[in-house]
Order: sequence, then structure tokens, then C-alpha cells
Amino acid sequence: MAVAMSSTCPGLYCGKTLINGSLDGECGVCPRGERTNAHKICQKCTESPELYDWLYLGFMAMLPLVLHWFFIEWYSGKKSSSALFQHITALLECSVAAIVTLLVNDPVGMLSIRSCRVQMLSDWYTMLYNPSPDYVTTLHCTQEAVFPLYTIVLIYYAFCLVFMMMLRPLLVKKIACGLGKSDRFKSIYAALYFFPILTVLQAVGGGLLYYAFPYIILVLSLITLAVYMSASEIQSFKNLIAKKKRLVVLFSHWLLHAYGIISISRLDRLEQDLPLLALVPGPALFYLLTAKFTEPNRILSEGGNGH
Repeated sequence: MAVAMSSTCPGLYCGKTLINGSLDGECGVCPRGERTNAHKICQKCTESPELYDWLYLGFMAMLPLVLHWFFIEWYSGKKSSSALFQHITALLECSVAAIVTLLVNDPVGMLSIRSCRVQMLSDWYTMLYNPSPDYVTTLHCTQEAVFPLYTIVLIYYAFCLVFMMMLRPLLVKKIACGLGKSDRFKSIYAALYFFPILTVLQAVGGGLLYYAFPYIILVLSLITLAVYMSASEIQSFKNLIAKKKRLVVLFSHWLLHAYGIISISRLDRLEQDLPLLALVPGPALFYLLTAKFTEPNRILSEGGNGH
């Protein structure tokens, strides 16, 4: 039940809607695609997303793709020739899902979106800010104040799941001959687990991820690169270039490093921010230069000799 206000509306997200050029007398939730302005009037969002918003959407779009690739590699085995085709198929699924998601969002049929600018963390959790003007009746003003950053990710995940179920089983059945029948579809089963997890993560922690994702990218990419190089026993440049796959993994991590740096700096000042990209190879170079000093066998042998 909406409560009529004489002047301004209570709470952060309650407003009055313009109907035929005049204000509706009752305060309430703004229609989807609108949010309140400084005068508590629902105003249509017509701005384009900022660079940081696109980087956030790119991060959320990368998560299922990276997880697809991880589980495909995990379950394909070293002797399987189907992994490459599954990697390409996963990339195709996520790319088509992203394009379709943009096309179905407002404005429909265009590869662009209009958005409401994110102003504060509470914009992601408007359900927590429903006011009670008379301490009895709650005025429900829950809305997508960050339109469409909240729902567009959920729509994208739904399309990813649909396209995966349409394409991947047929592909795996035909080309995954090197795997046993029980192992062929394990990467698909894994996706059926991580998609619900990603959905809950976006629904509950979308606002936190929006502000923290640049640091998450940097930290996780550094950890995974160090773990991969250690597990692959890469201790010199010669070991690194011995296999093409290692170079692919290295360059992929460099791209993630650069993505994280750009997300943090937002490229507000190009002359100051672009030189930061020179730090991208730093972690890998540091690891290669110091790996020989931390080799476990060397440490044990020196300890045994009393050095």
C-alpha cells in the first residue's frame, strides 16, 4: 500500500512517477529502467555504461567461460584430442549468449544498453532500504537502481546454460572418443553445478563484486599463475618456451593482469595509467628469477650440509 506524501518521498529509492506530464500523488517504486533523481522523481535512465561498468560486465561474463575451460581441461585428459574443440565451443556459447543478451535488453535489437549510474553500494541492495514513514506501514520501493547491471548478468547466465545444453552434448558425443562414457559429460555436469553458484553469487554479492572485482582478478591471476608454473616445474625461460601450451597460459594470465590494472585505474589519466601496464610481466619474471633459490631439493640439501 503506497503512502501519500505532501512534499518529498521517504527513503533513498521511493519516488513519484510522471504520468501524462504530471506527478503521481503517491510515492512508490519506480518502473524498471528508471530511478529517483535528487527531487525524488522517477527519471528514465538514458546514459551509457561507463568503462568501469563494461569491465564489470566483462568480468562476470568471463567467469563461466574460465570455469568451462578449467573443467574441460580437467576432465579431458592429456591424450584426448577433443579438448580444443570443446574450448572453442565453450567460447562460442558464451559469445553468442553475450550478443543475444545485449540484443534482448533495452534498447531491444541493438548491441548497446542504457543504464542507471551506480552511485553507492546501497544501489545494489534497495530491498534493505524500504522505509516506514509512520513506523507501521512499510513503503516497498525495491527496484533495480543499477539497471541493468544486476539483471543482465542473470539473463546472460541463463542464455549460457541454454546454448550449452543445445550444443555441447552433441559435440561431446561425436568427438570425445578418447574418453570413457562416464567421463565424456563431466565438464557439462560441472557446469550444471557452477551456474547456480554463479547465479547466487550475483544475486547476493553483486554489489560487493562490483567494487572488488579488479582486486579479485589480480590476486587470483597471480595465485593461479604461480601454482601453474610450480606444478609444471617451470624454473627457467627454457622450460617456459618448451611447450606452446605454457606460453598460452602465460599470455592468458598477462591479459588478466592487464584487465585488473585497467579496472583499478579506470584509465582516468592515460599518461599516468598506461605505464602501469608495464608491470604485467613482472610477476612471471620475478618467479623465473627467484625459482632457483626456492627449489625444495636445494634447500634440503643445503640444510643437510649445515649451510
